[in-house]
Amino acid sequence: MPPPFTDDKSPICIPFILNRLKLHRQQASSQQPPPPLIIGLNGIQGVGKSTLVVPLAAALEQEGIPTLVCSIDDFYLTHEDQVALARANPDNALWQVRGEPGTHDIPLLISVFSSLLRHEATLLPQYDKALFSGQGDRLPPSSWKPINSNSNSPPLQVIILEGWCVGFRPIAPSAITAKHASPSRTLHQHRLEHLLAINEKLKEYDQVTDMFGAFLHIDSENIEYVYDWRQEQEEHLRLARGDSNAGMTKEQVVKFVDAYYPAYELYSEGLRNGLLPGRPGAQLRMIVGRDRRVKQVVEI
Repeated sequence: MPPPFTDDKSPICIPFILNRLKLHRQQASSQQPPPPLIIGLNGIQGVGKSTLVVPLAAALEQEGIPTLVCSIDDFYLTHEDQVALARANPDNALWQVRGEPGTHDIPLLISVFSSLLRHEATLLPQYDKALFSGQGDRLPPSSWKPINSNSNSPPLQVIILEGWCVGFRPIAPSAITAKHASPSRTLHQHRLEHLLAINEKLKEYDQVTDMFGAFLHIDSENIEYVYDWRQEQEEHLRLARGDSNAGMTKEQVVKFVDAYYPAYELYSEGLRNGLLPGRPGAQLRMIVGRDRRVKQVVEI
């Protein structure tokens, strides 16, 4: 069973966010109201990023800071487009299911964020992972979440975008080649050209990453903890439903995480080195242990 959730991260994140928001307001003093501060939040699956954003947003709201939380998952390609991507690349296992860079609608994400930065009425996409027998699909715009639809609402001050691949930046093709030739957990399972294709597609994501005024990184002492954490989530699902057959088996969990793991092997180092070089102090890295509790904090 997963251990009970203890929020030891919000007390670390809130002072950091408040400081970055103060600097953001100073830099945007000529704009009234200033555009919201966009914060990226990255963490490997199961580390607790989705759980963290709830108390994080609540704490900011208590400080009088209107906050919007969204997930990069809501910007997955439509089912139709994902199927087309898979069919166009039948040998590339990384694109046969949603998840890896290249399976998100980045132009839509940029359009939504650009509108939010201007405080315009905006519809936030919603994605249902249960549709098409778990393959998922984007819901129709009539089901999207309206933002800034009420002129009497205070303007947004903070937007938090969370996701397992948020902040990943492409690396040099030579680095991909070197990593592919070195011992690894999953990279050797894929052809080099398929990894290079993912890396090329990741260049589009830089346009989103460059919008971040701050970044939160929940890192792990050992990335392979993701397999245990994902298994714990499945155990929690079975308990919550009272169904011992619910969720994925251990073998299915390994296969599921293996589909994402190549990106961890390729891009985690870049996150740790810092992804906002022109903004010193704008990145907060929290390193957690197997129990998901913070062991070390690094400001980059």
